[in-house]
Amino acid sequence: MKKLWQRFALGLIGLTALAGTASAQDSYPDRPIHVSLGFAAGSGADILARYFTQQLEKVAKQPVIVDNKPGATGNIALRSVFEAKPDGYTILFSANSNMAGSRFLFKDLPFDTIKDFVPVASFAQIAFVMVVSPKSPINTVAEMTAFLKKKKDNLYGYTNQTAQLSTEYYKQIAGVEAKGVSYKATPDAMRDIIEGTLDFMIVDGTFGAGQIKQGQLKALALTTKERIPTLPDTPTMQEAGVPNYEFSPWWAAYLPKGTPQPIVDKLQGYFLQIDAMPETAKFLESVASIPQHDTSKEADARLKAELPRWGTLVKAAGIEPQ
Repeated sequence: MKKLWQRFALGLIGLTALAGTASAQDSYPDRPIHVSLGFAAGSGADILARYFTQQLEKVAKQPVIVDNKPGATGNIALRSVFEAKPDGYTILFSANSNMAGSRFLFKDLPFDTIKDFVPVASFAQIAFVMVVSPKSPINTVAEMTAFLKKKKDNLYGYTNQTAQLSTEYYKQIAGVEAKGVSYKATPDAMRDIIEGTLDFMIVDGTFGAGQIKQGQLKALALTTKERIPTLPDTPTMQEAGVPNYEFSPWWAAYLPKGTPQPIVDKLQGYFLQIDAMPETAKFLESVASIPQHDTSKEADARLKAELPRWGTLVKAAGIEPQ
């Protein structure tokens, strides 16, 4: 009789816990949401994140706070979300370069970018741009290549895996040498670009487009396959004479593994709603980007399909995992 009562009591506790979990999922979100971002305030990634978090506040009807966690080319932010409670209140904004490229660029990551994170939805595709100082006499990629071949101790800057890999791939194809200098965010490198300490840099268009239009940077070429409306006079790297060259990074929202599916679904709906808004397309065009509408399953499939390409690119670029 005592054992029967114990089993009955345990069953009641289990039902109560399940009811509580269901209630929490139904009422989500009922408090502020935090978005972890691996780049500093004022960076291109931050500009992108601020727009989408502002829109998320409106549709979720809860405050959304951006937690900037720059460093380790975005992996500090990934770790913070990996270690977070899987309840939907800690979201990661990350590019495919982090989620796919990090697996090949770092030896001992404390997390698995595929197994330990759940995609919510993708929301933007970004153009990157090769830039130089506005004072530089160089106006084309061909001139940059010739310059780097003649000069010693060349330097370029980077803040993330896309910038690093796209530059190393250019170096390999063009047959030039240049040493990479890591920065936490592109704004940190601005003085070094303008003053010519850095010979060139490939920057995200989210930050770079505004600087180019203001005359703070000079654009040489885009990393995308086609030209973009934001910078219509800037050729692609392929047009500039670098064959088989294309880097078009995309951004998505992720949650820690174990987040209940109803919460993933609700957030997915929010992001797809935001991405479908005309003002989102207008904003993204202003920062050299376009909307991307992947669902959770589509973003997961896209990322997994890209893994072999990133592994090949890291090997082709001659980068040794750190």
